[in-house]
Parts: sequence; C-alpha cells; structure tokens
Amino acid sequence: MEIILYEAKDKKSLVLKEFTKLSFINSKAAAEYLGYSFLAASLMFLLVGFAPIIKEEAKYQLKRLFTFSAPEASVESVFFENSKKIVEEEAAKYGVDTDFSLVIPKISATSKIIANVDPADENKYKELLKTGVAHATGTKFPGNNGTIYLFAHSTNNPENIVRYNAVFYLLKELEPEDEVIVFFAGQKFVYKVTKNFIAEAGDLKWLSGDENEEKLILQTCWPPGTTFKRLIVEAKPL
Repeated sequence: MEIILYEAKDKKSLVLKEFTKLSFINSKAAAEYLGYSFLAASLMFLLVGFAPIIKEEAKYQLKRLFTFSAPEASVESVFFENSKKIVEEEAAKYGVDTDFSLVIPKISATSKIIANVDPADENKYKELLKTGVAHATGTKFPGNNGTIYLFAHSTNNPENIVRYNAVFYLLKELEPEDEVIVFFAGQKFVYKVTKNFIAEAGDLKWLSGDENEEKLILQTCWPPGTTFKRLIVEAKPL
C-alpha cells in the first residue's frame, strides 16, 4: 500500500513538474511573440511615418547621381555680379563705360580714359587727347598704391572746347572735398580733392610721392589755351 501511494505521489510530482515546464515554455514563447510583434509594429510605424522623407531623400540622391547640374553660384559671386551691374548702371547714367572712364560731377566733365599714353610724345598724345583723357604711361591704375596721372586739354576758346575735347577746361573750379570718380575694370573708384596748385611747365616734383599711398593727379595747361604753366589737382581715395 505504501509503495502504491509513493508511486502515485511521485507521478503527481512528475506531472506537476512537466506542467510547470510547459507553462514556462509557453510563457517564454508568448513573450517572444509579443516582443517580435511589438518590434514589427514599431518598424511599420517608422516606415509609414518616415516614408515621405525617405522617398524625397532617395529622389534627391538619385537625381544627384544621374543628373548633371551646374554648381550654384557662391555668395561672393552673386554679390560681385550685383555690384558689377550697379556700377554699370551708374556709369551709363553719366554716359561712360566701366572699362576706364572719368567723371567729375561738379564741372560736368565726363570722358573715356586712354591708357598708357606717353606724355613726352607730343605728336601722339595731341591726337589721342581729341578723343579722351590720357593716362600717363608708367603710372599706376586705380586700386593700386602710387600715383595715377591723368592729363587733358584746356582752352579759353569756346570753339576749341569741342575741337580739342577740352575736358579739363573747368578744372580750375575744383576745390578740396570735391568728388572725382574713375571707373576702371568694371569697378568704381571715388576720390576727394585734397589740393590744387599751379606749377611751372618743367616742374615735375608734384609727380613724386609716397609709393605706398594711392594718389590721383589731374593735370592740364594753364592759363587755358596756353602751355606756359600747369594746373594740378590732387585727389585721394575715400
């Protein structure tokens, strides 16, 4: 009898152990199933939520790979183009170009500037001065340190104002603080008159100066219509 009871008790324990084991396995499987289900649902949610972004990003990357497009203009180049356009429009208002031109608002003087004219070659510069103001060869250009030397005709004869393109015939009216504008290489350079004076024809001391400082010199004959002396106007950049 005791043996039968023991065996029954032992079988009951075995069944209980098996049941517990199965319950644990089922619980673990259920937990794993729930975990995988949650992960799958989360992935689906992310895919649905970010689908438009992923789509646009994919389109952009594919376009970059298979479509050639010119590089966008940098901020500097856009600024330069806008500035260049403004300068061209301003020069056009004065009736000059931006290659190399002179404007003196106070005396309404406007002219193109002919670069690199030899002031010692009278025959050559006389012809050139009929069409514009001369820039002396060997002197500087706007935007560079040193002296920029421009010269032109003056005259006291109204008939010769047109004949000789006497751009500087009113140069004597310029005073300190008056403005002189030079357009050069697509840029605008503004100078303020610092002084004016009369020099002897052979006196060239006014051409010397600090080579580390930019200076604009305007020169014409004085008195107008003669070659006795020189009227010099000196200006410095703003």
